[in-house]
Amino acid sequence: MCGILGVVATTQVNQLLYDGLMVLQHRGQDAAGIATAEGNTFHMHKGPGLVRDVFRTRNMRALPGKLGIGHVRYPTAGSAFNFAEAQPFYVNSPFGIVLGHNGNLTNTQQLQEEMFRLDRRHINTNSDSEVLLNVLAHELQCSAHGYELDVDSIFQAVAGVHRRCRGAYAVVAIIAGYGLLAFRDPHGIRPLVYGANETPEGTEYLVASESVALDTLGFSVIRDIEPGEAVFIDLNHQLHTRQCAQQPVYSPCIFEYVYLARPDSVIDGVSVYETRLRMGEHLADKVVKNIPVEEIDVVIPIPDSSRPSAMQLAQKLGIPYREGFVKNRYIGRTFIMPGQSTRRKSVRQKLNTVGEEFRGKRVLLVDDSIVRGTTSREIVEMARAAGALKVYFASAAPPVRFPNVYGIDMPTRGELIATDRSDAEIAAEIGADALVYQDIESLKASVRELSDRLSSFDASCFDGCYITGDISPEYLDEIEAARNGTAKPASEDGGASQQMHLNLIAE
Repeated sequence: MCGILGVVATTQVNQLLYDGLMVLQHRGQDAAGIATAEGNTFHMHKGPGLVRDVFRTRNMRALPGKLGIGHVRYPTAGSAFNFAEAQPFYVNSPFGIVLGHNGNLTNTQQLQEEMFRLDRRHINTNSDSEVLLNVLAHELQCSAHGYELDVDSIFQAVAGVHRRCRGAYAVVAIIAGYGLLAFRDPHGIRPLVYGANETPEGTEYLVASESVALDTLGFSVIRDIEPGEAVFIDLNHQLHTRQCAQQPVYSPCIFEYVYLARPDSVIDGVSVYETRLRMGEHLADKVVKNIPVEEIDVVIPIPDSSRPSAMQLAQKLGIPYREGFVKNRYIGRTFIMPGQSTRRKSVRQKLNTVGEEFRGKRVLLVDDSIVRGTTSREIVEMARAAGALKVYFASAAPPVRFPNVYGIDMPTRGELIATDRSDAEIAAEIGADALVYQDIESLKASVRELSDRLSSFDASCFDGCYITGDISPEYLDEIEAARNGTAKPASEDGGASQQMHLNLIAE
């Protein structure tokens, strides 16, 4: 999970990109980067940390141009920050390209070998995003008319990417001297939406991971980019779209609705907030079957993602809803922090209890999901320490029992608390008196009820069904072995950020 932005504007885009990345900060706290284009020159600045820490006034001044992309990075393999893998990525042959990618390729190793043996391209990092960039560059070379590109050849190149790449990818890229390109994988696993803003100087376009970025920056949403579709905005601000995949299928990641996206976003035409309300309604039905309602005095959410579900659950059951935890908003999202010890420490720093809401009460805690169980265990302990007589726990999502290979940091089964455990065993593990999970079909229904277009989802972390059809037990064993055997070295450059000015001649 990362956040990406692409802008074609009539004025300087550096501040627009900065503001947009701030809105998408929840999608990645590991690193941030911006690349702008001014004529045939790219300007880029990127570094580790939050957006506000990476960019200073001097950095912003060094990012001129009316065309640009931005990226906030979230490590998908649970590793520490590696400066070389911060995005955007850049390649200069045969066309200057900068690219930002959200997702995860599942055939990276195969593509790396093809790059070396067949395409004669050098991959400098372990990032699948750099691989994807080089695949795009090679396909542009194959489809170009000599050293010239047109709209057809650009879309042909995207079709070539679809033929070669597997997995999840939402992409924004700038082709020097030509314009902004955005496209989405043929299953539409990771979200991508675009909109427009009318100005006296002409129409501006913005592409983003979530609609909330368009809303806050004053752009009107046009629509989501379809699975397999590519959108190209040329330097004359002309918009071109084309379906570039042969058999696209709408199968968005359902975990976006559960946790990843902001509640005020609309993904593939469905309000994230509304889906979370529906999750609460369905979860209430499940709670009634497993816990006597008269045994619950109060419903308390684990802030922030679970609030809509908890409110709707409490309303449906006729039980008081209370805010029992106060959140320190200067602590990052624990789910996307690398390392269990870091998560354990951050939970106590992140949340504190309101004692009056727990003392002498039987409480039902509601969370959006339970992944590793680290946060859940700490929170149950906090509730008991605050004086709760009983602590019940409900998850708005089903048990996470399988690795996610499409861009979410849960790649090993050994880290998942639900692996090879029953609900009762998980309850004992986190210290709860009872535990209730959402059913997988109820979760899917929470989204389906709001859209006639969505019938299929990537729910692989819940049901083990990998929609790209290329994930084998051997593949999962390989990525788990790689993760367990990989050290977490500190950044060789001491965490310093990087400023780049790349002079590109569009031939």
